[in-house]
Amino acid sequence: MTATPDRGTLLGGATPGDLHRPIVPVNVTDQVVERLATAVALGMYVPGQRLPSERELAEMLSISRSTVREALQRLTESGYLAPRRGRNGGYFVLADWRTSSGELVRRHLTARWAEYEALFDARNLVEPLIAATAADRCNDDDRAAIAAGLEAYTVAEDREASRVADAQLHHAIAAATHNAMLIDFSLRMRASVSMNLGAEPYTPTVRDAAAIEHEQLAEAVIGGDGQRASTIAASHFRVTERLIRELRERVDAGQRESGQRGTDE
Repeated sequence: MTATPDRGTLLGGATPGDLHRPIVPVNVTDQVVERLATAVALGMYVPGQRLPSERELAEMLSISRSTVREALQRLTESGYLAPRRGRNGGYFVLADWRTSSGELVRRHLTARWAEYEALFDARNLVEPLIAATAADRCNDDDRAAIAAGLEAYTVAEDREASRVADAQLHHAIAAATHNAMLIDFSLRMRASVSMNLGAEPYTPTVRDAAAIEHEQLAEAVIGGDGQRASTIAASHFRVTERLIRELRERVDAGQRESGQRGTDE
């Protein structure tokens, strides 16, 4: 009889390489705190922005609302979030970086770095293939859907509208492959790189670059230029990877500096 994985496993995930290591109790609330702190540090959520609701976060992460509630309360106590009541209430981001950010982010990234490397590698292999295949197979309906996604992203006026339009465009391109497995791969990889939080890093610089690359990618796919579509996709899908790598370098450097100060003292 196969055991059902607990929620800690669903959040973190074990690999065969972990089997030789000592068993360490996993606190799911800690993982949620670390994941949200990392998302904020990456710019997935920015100061002034409202987080998804408790219910939405619980569904995204496949955990209980009580666990989410406890994590949000801890982040509030640490100065990351501020709760607001009322019809438009919720938890709003106060700061993208606090004193504890380095350690929280380091714990999240370090524990899962092999998974991130595998994800980056898979995405760099598969997304260009999806773009090239879409360019080769797209029909008039696909072209219309891709053009609609591009238009939605172009006219999006805020972060949420941009997020929705981004997902619409990339889904339309994946759907143009007419291969259910490739569509599923694309969806899963986008979810994984966003830590199952339904958002990717968003800054004015990132959005401006994405707007240009989205237009180039859509034109290549619609125009049937598979080689160009593949090349553009290879560059476009490395943006989040670079931001995650830079964040890990930042927290690793901070840890080294802290260790050096401790040695000097």
